Amino acid sequence: MTLIFTDPVFALHETPRGHPERPERMAAVDRALATGPLADLPRRSFEPAPYEAIAACHPSSYIDRLEALIPEAGLVAVDADTSVGPHSMIAARLGSGASLAAVDAVMGAETPNAFVAARPPGHHAERTRAMGFCLINHVAIAARHAQAKHGAKRVAIVDFDVHHGNGTQDIFQDDGSVLYVSTHQSPHYPGTGAASERGVGNIVNLPLPAGTDGPHYRAVFEGEVMRAVAAFGPDLVILSAGFDAHAEDPLGDLLLVEDDFVWITRKMMDYAAEHCASRLVSCLEGGYSLGALERSVVAHVTALANA
Repeated sequence: MTLIFTDPVFALHETPRGHPERPERMAAVDRALATGPLADLPRRSFEPAPYEAIAACHPSSYIDRLEALIPEAGLVAVDADTSVGPHSMIAARLGSGASLAAVDAVMGAETPNAFVAARPPGHHAERTRAMGFCLINHVAIAARHAQAKHGAKRVAIVDFDVHHGNGTQDIFQDDGSVLYVSTHQSPHYPGTGAASERGVGNIVNLPLPAGTDGPHYRAVFEGEVMRAVAAFGPDLVILSAGFDAHAEDPLGDLLLVEDDFVWITRKMMDYAAEHCASRLVSCLEGGYSLGALERSVVAHVTALANA
């Protein structure tokens, strides 16, 4: 059984007209989660992440600055790609709250895995900097929560978004208790993620050239990603599930298709089943072709549900 964590508030986070990270993404995800047997998957309610949980990854001064930007109406630019509107901060806190509730359910053995369908995404949010459509780093906050509340000694975050998760790397690059593994297009936004960026040995970056197809990607994942995760031996696996590595996505040039996302999902589930009591949390990151996003979420969550 897979638990689903989502909320209508995620569609209220507004972005400028024509922006790829738009509210319609949630409509596409909602359609996916209403497809066939997925419509019967249980959902759980959750609260916004408490400030003390967020503070494990983002200092309170940073959150105060973000909240001071929230307008009563309209939009305020944070940087060239990222903006906030009246509902942005509650949506971001709810996204992190969903990731905390998913960790609670998985670590408490209520379910083997969970899918968090939230926006705005989070993996570009550095400790003190919002960027790349991201305000708060949901997967990082989830990892810290698993350690603080549930005693997880080692957490692995595997990121298959087309973009490097510079925020997740920034938060954990000095902490050997969290492994961050990223496959991403390079050179590409945000310009980080070189293989030489190793943290304290806990960062594994696997940059891929534009045009990388499914067979090439699977070979890298089977070799480098799985080797790194197995050597680390996590108590929990968290996925930064970015579906903008799809061949149809307008913001990337990788050539993955739905079957590749199923393959990735099953690989990580098989590892989790054998080594960490099936504990796996997947958090939505990118995916900007609405059709490809919908189909990819159907493929991913169907694989999760068939544990």
